Amino acid sequence: MKILTILIMTFIMLKTNCQANTNYHLHPLILIPGAGGNQLEARLTSKYKSTSFFCNKWYPIKKDSEGWFRIWFDPTVLLAPFTKCFNQRMMLYYQKELDDYCNAPGVDSRIAHFGSIKSLLYLDPNLPKITAYMEPLVNALQELGYRDGDNLFGAPYDFRYGLAAEGHPSHVGSKFLKDLKGLIESASNSNGGKPVILVSHSLGGLYVHQLLCRNPKSWSQKYIKHFIALSTPWGGTVEQMVTFASGNTLGVPLVNPLLVREEQRSSESNMWLLPSPKVFGNQTPLVITPNVTYSAHDIPKFLEDIGFPQGVLPYTLRIFPLVENFTLPHHMPPITCIVGCGCKTPETLFYGDAEFDKSPEIMYGDGDGTVNMVSLLALEANWDNKNTRQSLKVTKLRGVSHTGILKDEIAVEKIVEEISCVNSENAAHVSLVSKA
Repeated sequence: MKILTILIMTFIMLKTNCQANTNYHLHPLILIPGAGGNQLEARLTSKYKSTSFFCNKWYPIKKDSEGWFRIWFDPTVLLAPFTKCFNQRMMLYYQKELDDYCNAPGVDSRIAHFGSIKSLLYLDPNLPKITAYMEPLVNALQELGYRDGDNLFGAPYDFRYGLAAEGHPSHVGSKFLKDLKGLIESASNSNGGKPVILVSHSLGGLYVHQLLCRNPKSWSQKYIKHFIALSTPWGGTVEQMVTFASGNTLGVPLVNPLLVREEQRSSESNMWLLPSPKVFGNQTPLVITPNVTYSAHDIPKFLEDIGFPQGVLPYTLRIFPLVENFTLPHHMPPITCIVGCGCKTPETLFYGDAEFDKSPEIMYGDGDGTVNMVSLLALEANWDNKNTRQSLKVTKLRGVSHTGILKDEIAVEKIVEEISCVNSENAAHVSLVSKA
């Protein structure tokens, strides 16, 4: 009886103190970034055709021996001539005959350091203070005992690409899911078979959701310990409609949004992030002009009216069925959603003269400054404990923005606390087994 009491007390101590020393029992952890959250490299081939002096093959001067250079992030994008060049080289093209997207002619792209956290720390390693992305979170994880390539891994990807509904090819996005699955299995196998903790930010959460939907229950149960989703736009964002209509500098100074609009419209993942009718409803007005009001149900007409008719077909065939089929597999692992709230977030856009080249007047609502609250909480709204038989925890952090969640001290502490709690469960289990 005394031994049983000691075991119970030990379990309670570990459960209530998630910051307990669990270095020897850490589950491997994989970080999946959001859109624009990792470095991206490009190379110009013989098929590349220069469009201006500033966009010639000589730019940029710094390339490796095989011609590869970092295209994202490059600070020269702040200068107008190079902004145009960046726009042209980052463009994607939808090929109707293939029903898939591809790079601009003569431009190859690749992800550097897949499996490592290197390209997630800073968007430009030469400007670490200005372009830090996951560095604050990684520093905190290292204090827990996580080490890059040992029990801590990164899953960078070409964030311009997305996924499509079943029956439609997505060569680049599908390859990322395959690579991510392989990384999960490798991370688990190299850590004694421990299942993996997945920590995603923004768009990365949508990829993880699709990974879980597209793999069997037996695989998830074996390899996934916990899924921590940060700032995930489960149902898209109203701000994305600004991006398509008028361009969006994402807070980068000196850049004319119209110079990057064409590239942003071409991005498959940006189309994935348009407001979903299933989450925003068919009647809620999102964009208002003197003659037309657009809801999430009216996205095809919206794309047509803003002067982007070539986006209607891929949205209708590939994206709409994907977001409309927002479901949760019965074998979802335990999930923790950590979201910001209390930040002014675009909720309704007013184009008074129906001139989409101009920035709209904006009515704001609640959210994290980028993603609306209804989208951040869409997973909770669709959660069914009876069907999933797994736990869902939602934590709201007031005043924490979409990207601030990776840097804000309180937010980082909360994320690390959740990770510590997951590891403490393992430590408690090991402790009970050893004392038994």
